[in-house]
Amino acid sequence: MAASAPPLSSAQVLKVQSAACGIENISDGQEQTACDHGGANIKVYVLEMGYGRVPHVTLDGFGLDGMKTQVCAYGNGNLTECTGASTKIVGALYIYDLGGKEQGTFTFSNTSINAPGNTISTQLYIK
Repeated sequence: MAASAPPLSSAQVLKVQSAACGIENISDGQEQTACDHGGANIKVYVLEMGYGRVPHVTLDGFGLDGMKTQVCAYGNGNLTECTGASTKIVGALYIYDLGGKEQGTFTFSNTSINAPGNTISTQLYIK
């Protein structure tokens, strides 16, 4: 018998990637990027812990599309992409392409698929 899906507990922007700056790791609580990410093909990576519905993601209010990969935990506590039948899904990694936009406030929010139905969110100003 399978365990119930865990509710959403957190969302965090992990990194921002661009041609101008390479990969910038984002610390928990960081409000803006340190580097001036300019040019096309800026990508934002968000880690969501728990099970959510369909996230609402914007840059200065304009919707963004992204890709989702399930994240699993193993006995040693390490998180990784899910492979095999004996893994435990604990969240998702989303990758968003800013679609040619160069700066602005990136906002991610989602609501749990189960009780307590809480909504989590995170935002980051991208220079």
